[in-house]
Amino acid sequence: MILYEMIDFDTLRVIWWGLLGVLLIGFALTDGFDMGVGALLPFVAKTDVERRVVINTVGPVWEGNQVWFILGGGAIFAAWPPLYAVSFSGFYLAMFVVLAALIVRPVAFKYRSKRDGAAWRARWDWALFAGGAVPALLFGVAVGNVMLGVPFHLTDDLMPMYDGNFAVKFLGLLRPFALLAGVVSISMLLMHGAAWLNLKTEGLVAARARRFGVIAGLVAASGYALAGLWLALGIDGFSFVNDVAPDGPSNPLYSEVTRGGSWLAAYAERPWIAVAPVMGFLGIALALRGLVSGREVTTLLWSKLGITGIIASVGLTMFPFILPSTADPNSSLTVWDASSSHQTLFIMLVVTAIFMPLILMYTAWVYKVLWGKVTEDDVTGNSDTVY
Repeated sequence: MILYEMIDFDTLRVIWWGLLGVLLIGFALTDGFDMGVGALLPFVAKTDVERRVVINTVGPVWEGNQVWFILGGGAIFAAWPPLYAVSFSGFYLAMFVVLAALIVRPVAFKYRSKRDGAAWRARWDWALFAGGAVPALLFGVAVGNVMLGVPFHLTDDLMPMYDGNFAVKFLGLLRPFALLAGVVSISMLLMHGAAWLNLKTEGLVAARARRFGVIAGLVAASGYALAGLWLALGIDGFSFVNDVAPDGPSNPLYSEVTRGGSWLAAYAERPWIAVAPVMGFLGIALALRGLVSGREVTTLLWSKLGITGIIASVGLTMFPFILPSTADPNSSLTVWDASSSHQTLFIMLVVTAIFMPLILMYTAWVYKVLWGKVTEDDVTGNSDTVY
């Protein structure tokens, strides 16, 4: 028996669907608080020293955290190439804006303290704000559009086709439900950033962070509840017309898909997936309680739980759909027909099993070494070695 046949093709597909979710959640849990801190910077820090304290809470870790973003993009490219091709061609301008913001952020980290001028530093502070707020918002908008369905179709040779130019496609992403998803995304990451600042700072900065974090958490919970109600009452889901072969070829056009019903029908078919939204609401509620009472470590952990639940609920609700099509439902990408080959998925799984534990151990070691608060004395006493 060939080695990669030890695991069925359909099982490998589900494993890689789960791993993609793990990578996206890992990105949100790590780089998410970096983006939240950047977006909070103008509001929680009033003096230059306070702003430097805030920046240095994430300064040593943001580069490592962004590795999760690279891993997620690499997993989509290697494990789900049709998804990579269709999503990047359709969300091209939005992706460019996100990447521009993520490129500006490291430049701002490096250049902000190169000069003492107030105007110079203020400009880079707003660059850090944009580098955190813009991706946090647009990632949520993208998720909202995925749930609504994207207007593409596949030609006979599987070439993705969209109508309109880049500008039209970008503006077409700004639909009401997608914008609501963007609000949920940025508010939950603002809450996460506030929980991080509550852990890593003290005094006025921590107090302001807690105050803004409570507001952001309330917005996130309200927006998440409203999105669920909207899905139940006003948004059509997608489903297969006939049973599909989970181990079939990676060609979406072989499937017959219909649009209609509700995405939330998945909770009647698989009641256990309700654990995800429960985690989302519970995590946010307990994080809010922690912010109000001033708890530190547990508040950050509850915030992580809430984010995990919210993101997981999207994937579990849509399964097995990954990127549905409104223009031609039969072109929709699913777990069963948008993956790489059996052999490719197996080789990638072996590599992941080797290197993922190493990444996790190294990350844990880094956070252990960098444990502790960043104080104003740390910044003023080491002005030449910190941001």
